[in-house]
Amino acid sequence: MRWLVGILLLLLPTLQYRLWIGDGSLAEVRVLRDEISAQKAELAALRARNQVLEAEVLDLQEGLDALEERARSELGMIKRGELFLQVIEEPAEATSRKPAPAAAGRER
Repeated sequence: MRWLVGILLLLLPTLQYRLWIGDGSLAEVRVLRDEISAQKAELAALRARNQVLEAEVLDLQEGLDALEERARSELGMIKRGELFLQVIEEPAEATSRKPAPAAAGRER
């Protein structure tokens, strides 16, 4: 009976080591679950991006409106008979450096 208790006492630390530190330990399982959830989030974001790109491809293949919009925004193209106006604003630094207007009359 004593040798059975001795074997069990040796077996207990071995199993505890494997549970907490060894391969397949609880800490390792937690790290793997965190990695899986991060990859699932990335996969969901990539799937959403793919849906947007697929919709854009279908628009470009089927309709001229999307093609015209892209030509206007990215290439700066205009239709015949349209007038293109470009408004150029001064940078914020240039407007803040202007001297203040001088006072017309000074009191003495």
